[in-house]
Amino acid sequence: MNERIEISTEYIPLGQFLKLANIVESGGMVKIFLSEFEVYVNGELENRRGRKLYLGDTVEIEEFGAFEVVREEQN
Repeated sequence: MNERIEISTEYIPLGQFLKLANIVESGGMVKIFLSEFEVYVNGELENRRGRKLYLGDTVEIEEFGAFEVVREEQN
């Protein structure tokens, strides 16, 4: 089962997504992380930290699991 990561915008860059999902601690770590781990977006290998993720996209990272981008629920 995918962990759901909520966003309130139309899209989120992959680098910000990795911080939001608590996979990396800072933006400076994103480039290094992407060079050391295989990250798949919708089944395709991705290494661009600026890759835009939209609602419904899935991100899979070996050793970390699978994540789905969903709309943040408004209260």
